[in-house]
Amino acid sequence: MLRRTFVQALAAGVSMAPLYLQAKEPVAMPNAHFADVNGQHLFYQVHGSGKPLILLHGGADTEAFAGNVAGIAKDRQVIAPHLQGHGRTPDTERPLRCEFLADDIAALIRHLGIGKADVAGYSLGGGVALQTAIRHPDVVDRLIVLSTVISNDGWYPEGQAAFAQLEANAPMIGEHLKASPMGQMYPDVDWTKLFRKIGEMARQPFDWSSGVRQIKARTLLVFADADGVRFEHIVQFYRLLGGGQRDAGIDGSLRSVNQLAIVPNATHYNLAGNPLISELVNGFLGANAVPR
Repeated sequence: MLRRTFVQALAAGVSMAPLYLQAKEPVAMPNAHFADVNGQHLFYQVHGSGKPLILLHGGADTEAFAGNVAGIAKDRQVIAPHLQGHGRTPDTERPLRCEFLADDIAALIRHLGIGKADVAGYSLGGGVALQTAIRHPDVVDRLIVLSTVISNDGWYPEGQAAFAQLEANAPMIGEHLKASPMGQMYPDVDWTKLFRKIGEMARQPFDWSSGVRQIKARTLLVFADADGVRFEHIVQFYRLLGGGQRDAGIDGSLRSVNQLAIVPNATHYNLAGNPLISELVNGFLGANAVPR
């Protein structure tokens, strides 16, 4: 019963189920740093070299991309921050909002002096990546969004219901996460407080459609074939970016510059760790891409 309750509480995109059900080792990133930006003491790790890619984890799951980082970092520099209250970035009194977190990421990019960076994010991190492109287009070159929504109704009804219960379930979830491999990896995280804040954030109504229409960064959307995001919402999202409007023509010249990928035999909860992700990311970004 506990497992069902836990997974239901996470069904709207808080990607923790894989960490609770099995041990997971952190990715080896020896270059660890802090940046004091936008009122936050932001922790980030650096791996590889080349054009920077900001890689944003899912809600509570800082190790979501662990199995794919090495493959992505073969030809580029991966910069992996921990968002407010996650991992080694301490929480503050500020509520969690994708908009605020996006301001942190833009401030980090400027702090590092890297000009435009590619930005990729999964679930909560996907919302942060989207808002970074919307609010700070000057720091985003290419954008990759994995398994996230642009309005509350993008999740299936059972996911929306789980989010509505997340604050109430936070003490139970927090206690189990504290004893999990992730909890042992990051003992300073207040898991109950984190899930309460994620639940409070999830209750806030939002619709980013107008902002998505204005995104200029070339964008790749990635979803699982059994995602927590409604398929109709995925199509709407892609159409707002100019995709799915017409036949691309025999030579493909009439297709949108933006791309959509559906990963087979995957769910919202294991998408970021799927081995196809590094192939999709590298194929979209190009091994030796430089900022436009």
